[in-house]
Amino acid sequence: MIAPSILSADFAHLADEAAAVSGGGGADWLHVDVMDNHFVPNLTLGLPVVKSLRAATDLPLDCHLMIDDPDRWAVGFAEAGAYNVTVHAEAVADPVSMALDLRAAGAKAGLSLKPGTDLDDWVEVLRDYDTLLIMTVEPGFGGQSFMPEMMDKVRRARTMVQTGHLTVVVQVDGGINADTIAIAAEAGADCFVAGSAVYDAQDPLAAVRALRRTVER
Repeated sequence: MIAPSILSADFAHLADEAAAVSGGGGADWLHVDVMDNHFVPNLTLGLPVVKSLRAATDLPLDCHLMIDDPDRWAVGFAEAGAYNVTVHAEAVADPVSMALDLRAAGAKAGLSLKPGTDLDDWVEVLRDYDTLLIMTVEPGFGGQSFMPEMMDKVRRARTMVQTGHLTVVVQVDGGINADTIAIAAEAGADCFVAGSAVYDAQDPLAAVRALRRTVER
C-alpha cells in the first residue's frame, strides 16, 4: 500500500491535494501527520482539519499522532472517521486500552516506534494492534534522509507476521522515495508513507503509480 503524506502537500489546498493522488493505481491511504510541538519539535494540524479532510476525500485517512497524551486525544480522530489511528509507543500510557478504544470507535489501531525504540519490548502489546509503523527517520519533520539501519526492525517484524506471532500491517515512514522504497519492500514492509517523493513531483498520481511499480518488482 502507498500512503502519500500530506505533510508535504499544500496546506491551503488539501482537498485538491488529496484528489491529486486519487484514482486508478493511486493512493491506498492518505497519511495525516499530527504534531503538537511537544512530543516532536514541530506543529502541524489537528482534529478540525482531519474532520474537514474526511468530508473532502474518499481515501482512507491514516492519522499518525506524534503527540503527548494520545490516550486523551486519539479516540477523537477515530470518531471523526479516520480509518487507521497510530499512536507512539513512547507516548501512550495504556497501549492495550488504547487499541481497544480505537477499535471500539471504528478505526484500526496503529502503534509507532521511533528509531531508538526496540521492537522486542513491544511484541506482546502489538498483538492488540492492526498496524506497526516503523519510523525510518526521527519523527517531527518531512524531507529527512532514510535510515537503512531500521530495516533490521522491519525484517524482524515481517518474520513475526510470517510465523503468526503478529498480524499487523508493517508500515514504514521517513525518507521513502524511488530508491529507498525498494530497500523497505525487500525488508518486508507492507505500507509505505511517502511525502516529498509524491507531492514534490510534477504529477503526484504518476509518482504514486511509479512507487507502486517499484514495490511490485
